[in-house]
Amino acid sequence: MTTAPGRRSSTFTRLLRHGFTDPSAAEQLLDLDALASVRSDPVLLEALGATADPDLALRGLVRIVEAGEESERQVLLDTLVTAKPLRDRLLGVLGASEALGDHLARHPRDWQALVTYESADLHPGVAEFEQGLADAVDPDSLRVAYRRCLLTLAARDVCGTTDLAQTAAELADLATATLRAALAIARTAAPEDAALCRLAVVAMGKCGGRELNYISDVDVIFVGEARDGVDETKAMQAATRLAAHMMRICSDTTVEGTIWEVDANLRPEGRNGPLVRTLSSHLAYYQRWAKTWEFQALLKARAVAGDPELGAEYVEAVSPLVWGAADRENFVPDVQKMRRRVVDNIPADRIERELKLGPGGLRDVEFAVQLLQLVHGRSDASLHSGSTLEALRALAEGGYVGRADAAQLDEAYRFLRAMEHRIQLYRLRRTHLVPEDEADLRRLGRSLCMRTDPVAELNKAWKRHASVVRRLHEKIFYRPLLDAVAQLAPGESRLSAKAAAIRLEALGYADPAAALRHLEALSSGVTRKAAIQRTLLPVLLGWFADSADPDAGLLGFRKVSDALGKTPWYLRLLRDEGAAAENLARVLSAGRLAPDLLMRAPEAVAILGDPEGLKPRTREHLEQEVLAAVGRAGDAESAVAVVRGVRRRELFRTTAADLIGSYGTEDSPAEQDHGALVDRVGSAVTDLNAATIAGALRAAVRDRWGDTLPTRFAVIGMGRFGGHELSYGSDADVLFVHQPREGVSDEEAGQAANAVVGEMRRLLQLPTADPPLLIDADLRPEGRTGPMVRTLKSYEAYYRRWSLVWESQALLRAEHMAGDEELGRSFVELIDPLRYPMEGLGEDAVREIRRLKARMESERMPRGADPTLHTKLGRGGLSDVEWTVQLIQMQHGWAEPGLRTTRTREALAAACAADLISAEEAQTLDEAWVLAARVRNAVMLVRGRSGDTFPSDARELAAVGRYLGYEPGHVGDMLDDYRRITRRARAVVEERFYGAAG
Repeated sequence: MTTAPGRRSSTFTRLLRHGFTDPSAAEQLLDLDALASVRSDPVLLEALGATADPDLALRGLVRIVEAGEESERQVLLDTLVTAKPLRDRLLGVLGASEALGDHLARHPRDWQALVTYESADLHPGVAEFEQGLADAVDPDSLRVAYRRCLLTLAARDVCGTTDLAQTAAELADLATATLRAALAIARTAAPEDAALCRLAVVAMGKCGGRELNYISDVDVIFVGEARDGVDETKAMQAATRLAAHMMRICSDTTVEGTIWEVDANLRPEGRNGPLVRTLSSHLAYYQRWAKTWEFQALLKARAVAGDPELGAEYVEAVSPLVWGAADRENFVPDVQKMRRRVVDNIPADRIERELKLGPGGLRDVEFAVQLLQLVHGRSDASLHSGSTLEALRALAEGGYVGRADAAQLDEAYRFLRAMEHRIQLYRLRRTHLVPEDEADLRRLGRSLCMRTDPVAELNKAWKRHASVVRRLHEKIFYRPLLDAVAQLAPGESRLSAKAAAIRLEALGYADPAAALRHLEALSSGVTRKAAIQRTLLPVLLGWFADSADPDAGLLGFRKVSDALGKTPWYLRLLRDEGAAAENLARVLSAGRLAPDLLMRAPEAVAILGDPEGLKPRTREHLEQEVLAAVGRAGDAESAVAVVRGVRRRELFRTTAADLIGSYGTEDSPAEQDHGALVDRVGSAVTDLNAATIAGALRAAVRDRWGDTLPTRFAVIGMGRFGGHELSYGSDADVLFVHQPREGVSDEEAGQAANAVVGEMRRLLQLPTADPPLLIDADLRPEGRTGPMVRTLKSYEAYYRRWSLVWESQALLRAEHMAGDEELGRSFVELIDPLRYPMEGLGEDAVREIRRLKARMESERMPRGADPTLHTKLGRGGLSDVEWTVQLIQMQHGWAEPGLRTTRTREALAAACAADLISAEEAQTLDEAWVLAARVRNAVMLVRGRSGDTFPSDARELAAVGRYLGYEPGHVGDMLDDYRRITRRARAVVEERFYGAAG
């Protein structure tokens, strides 16, 4: 087809759109006769465009088709366009690996290895790879079979069937099978040598740790023993010949290329030592001459080929030496020197592109993990893993590395290893350098699912992860806590007693004498601790003074310092971690709740050193931690004590984030979206309470019934709990539902369910230093007089026959929170027709809801309370807004899916979007609701106990004002603004809830 001069063909345009960088060349390839049957197939073009390098994938496909016999070409092309698994795998490999494309061009029938997609093909192990190499009888056939196996492995990798850890393990398993095949070929070539000796091949390094790269030296150590009646010298000579031949089979370059280098330089005495030693010779060397780095290398030792019993004996014999290495003199300095020497050996022009050895590279993570393994593995066998990621996970689970640090290192290591894999996969060359060419970077970025701007996205992600690795690695290697404290010098800003007293008075401390005593206790003396305090205190005093209660802030700081002053990380945190000191000052001086939570476990101050530490943890993570703690505990009471400790820590995290977000810091302004602050607190406290209840449920069940309760059991959140709108002091409103398991009588199931409820409530209210979690089930059918827990059928019968309109309204907030998820979903499905009645509410029901609301306003308002300032029941407060929104939900939820939510603000936004309320009215209600919720949170934060009205104490009222963003002296403005905003909201409520518009 001809195209008018100056105009692009439609194919050219489509190729550009699908990511081809040279569409002209691609168009010519598509016009070849070999592709005539598929060139116009949109499926093919779409699949090519999904690859890392569409141009490369198309060139590779053409080469395979042209290399195949005429009879096989059409089979390939037909299969390609009709079988998506083959299409994704084959084109994915061709777009990521030029080397594997070359292999397929030389062996065009090998594409058929990608056709099968059985479950056994998804995660093959050593046995499957051995089967794939079984027909190899010489080095060339071994290379072809190896590449064929590698082809299927790479296909799983680029298609995302396996993750990084699985891919690395499969590469190590393929290497294991290859070493065994190579040794078998060597033995077949020299049967006389094989008859003289036992030979074991022990994998080291990444192969030993089952975390191998695509192209990496396979580090090994050879162990040999003479067979019975054979002279040891002759046996070792025979074993050495076999080992050397095996190495050449893998390492030599033939017409089919090479596999990889087999490197035995980690053996005793390195290149200068014998290639094969007996087990006793190995042990004699390690016990007398070995350096620290050799024990570090042995950490990953794993027998992989040859005599399995001899290999196992070697690993078992060296294990005590490995895990005793940390007791050696100068162990830590040796490891650090080795790390610095590696970095120093990198050429300056390559260090910025070095993924493995450069600062923030893979070696940083590996060395850090290995050092901690060797230090703590002496007494904790759970750390005895050759895999970096598995060891890192074990270090986190054992508390040797902070979970946040471990998670960041894990993420960064996976990303950097994925980069390394894709770089090596392209040409199957051993390299750890990030390419400089734009096309190479583009392919690399696209292979990692970066499609918008692959090069920019890749560089940004790489630098970010490298920065994380470098920062966390240096914590372990270059800033050990004791040395950090020992190297500190006194600051210049010393406070004399007189200067401190003058400054305290100028800053407005209410009790300068008491404050001065605190300062003297903190800063007097010649200790290093006092020197750091003298550096910190001048600026801390200013931050304390910027709060409503500087005296409380300073007193809290002294208490925390007294509790943590002897721990080296505490002062380092305040000195070195940027905003940590200011964050601590804000938290300690903003009220009672956060300091009370902190003083019960002062080590939680570490949360303040990292902005990521202030982010609420997800319910999934919380439940994992809580349930793991329950599983480790000896009994229900000790289990729930740990669970409540987690809740206290996470409440502190939430309060700290709330205060810092509301106050702002010198580097980060206060959060302007007050609704977002309220939502974060509500969601965080809800998730935390849900996880706490889940932990109490597990503990109660396990203590009496083991793993399985005789009845399925679920906890349904109600009220603010179900609405994800809890404040710090809220109870957890719930319903309990159960369903007898098959074969269990109703009586037995009911007794079990009631026993669990009673035990949960008891455990969560036991007197401890941690705040209790009160469970309130008064919203259940028949209220306090009704059964505490019902079956699903009982709920159904009650709601069908007896349910009142207020109960349907209460069910608007119902959401599954803990226990059996399927049962929770069934309960929600049961109540949906009640809370979102078809065709909405009748007039009688609307009148009843309005009557109940009016009665509540007149009867439940506390005597003497100012109705214009009561956040819950007052004019334009929480109740006004929520009942208005809930009435809209019950009238229109059946027709508007957006209204079917337990959250007030979400439902209000959905009502506005559906034109059920004007944008101005919705904004007015939302503003009032957010303000009332913030006031409730502020009162709890400031007073340490919940309340629905503004405090009467002047200092507490000022603290509420500071939390809400009012400068000192503007308390009157705060109260005026509250009255104004809620008055406007009440006007909307009168119209929308009570008026004709209702």
